[in-house]
Amino acid sequence: MTVDYQGLRDTFEAAGQGHIFAFFEQLTAAEQEEFLSQLAQIDVEEATKTAKKALEKHGQPEEACAFEPIPEDVIVDVENNRNRDAWFAMGMDLIRKNQVAVILMAGGQGTRLGSPDPKGCYNIGLPSGKSLFQLQAERIRRLQTLAATDGQDAVIPWYIMTSGPTDKPTRDFFTKNNYFGLNPENIIFFQQGVMPCFTHDAKFMLEGKGKLAVAPDGNGGIYGALHKEGVIKSLKERGIRYSHCYCVDNCLARVADPAFIGYCASRNTDCGIKVVPKSHPEEPVGVVARRNGKYGVVEYSEISAELAHMRQENGQLAFGAANIVNHFFSTEFLERVPSFAHELQYHVANKKIPHIDTTTGEFVKPTKPNGIKLERFVFDVFGHSNAFSVLQVSRDDEFSPLKNAPGAGVDCPETSRAAILDQSRRFIQKAGGHFKDDTIEIEVSPLLSYAGENLEAVSGNTIQRSGILTNLEDIALAL
Repeated sequence: MTVDYQGLRDTFEAAGQGHIFAFFEQLTAAEQEEFLSQLAQIDVEEATKTAKKALEKHGQPEEACAFEPIPEDVIVDVENNRNRDAWFAMGMDLIRKNQVAVILMAGGQGTRLGSPDPKGCYNIGLPSGKSLFQLQAERIRRLQTLAATDGQDAVIPWYIMTSGPTDKPTRDFFTKNNYFGLNPENIIFFQQGVMPCFTHDAKFMLEGKGKLAVAPDGNGGIYGALHKEGVIKSLKERGIRYSHCYCVDNCLARVADPAFIGYCASRNTDCGIKVVPKSHPEEPVGVVARRNGKYGVVEYSEISAELAHMRQENGQLAFGAANIVNHFFSTEFLERVPSFAHELQYHVANKKIPHIDTTTGEFVKPTKPNGIKLERFVFDVFGHSNAFSVLQVSRDDEFSPLKNAPGAGVDCPETSRAAILDQSRRFIQKAGGHFKDDTIEIEVSPLLSYAGENLEAVSGNTIQRSGILTNLEDIALAL
């Protein structure tokens, strides 16, 4: 074997995790080698210490926290802001200079949607049949074209974080679809890390007699993965100064949004976030705020009813900046995360974890939570920012998450589909176009318009028939 079996076993025994070798002698030679290879990737002492610390903290009463709204000088609303065009121009200039990258968190599976595929592969039912991945790829293509100089498109590298279960299917999906017209050299896949699953007394769990039960380490695992998988090195080699990082399930995500990039860059921001206004005080979303003087996301369950209803002088909710998992990072900030990573806590999630009983060897499929998964959140780093900025944007134009199965009525394929078609209608109307009646459905392709531009041809005209507008010729056919 290529792995020192006895040395590895002694290390696990010393950390109190020797029970995972209970069935080692029952495995074939190939299974033993595969098992040892998996175990060799685990820092058993550190993982055990982390689990015990997280469980100890999880079992204690919540520490008293002082919550404060975001200061007015940190947050601006982009709608009708007199600086919006200047921010957009600055962002486009940075894109034109090939200094902007996109980092996509796409490790989620479509299990809740009833799909066996990664969530990004999901077809939300648009007339075009486009998947979430395709919509986002085409927004990148449109921006690259808009930023072209001397006939040469700009380059926005796309770093796509997958997880163990989604990595191969995601790569295969991109290959099958010819990378949606993007240059494969500028699409870089990398995997987020995993953490062992634990019992409630911090013992490792077995998925099989020769396989440790593990789970993705949360979207906050992105920071370790960026370093471990060579993404930081790649960003620096490409001369990338800023990155836009977002979650795959938002069909309206303005990928590499020039206005967001320009706004943050103009303020020398190292860590920034987009938010949308809460729809009502009781909306169950996390909000960006300060906790004991440090920026972070406060979950709705942590805020009292009094704070949830508190309003500012302008009438807006004091704690109304809803988190939509949409971030800006300077490369310098991402590079220094390891210097404070040890201060980032792991959050405990109680889960039903199928496992092998190490006493009986029987496979157990629990009916109630029997173990924990540890994860970090992408917003855990906010408190370490030296220059934090928040941009408030329109929910209708920038946020429609896909989380629930068809027919759920909220955050589901039907609402995602409607969000895209409603936005397309607004694009047409803002450009001066009209619709024959409310039954007309138009889908404006991102290849034609990123955010409503390039639609002058509809001005003063009436759209007579439903269809997909991919180019200017399509507009003529729809009139």
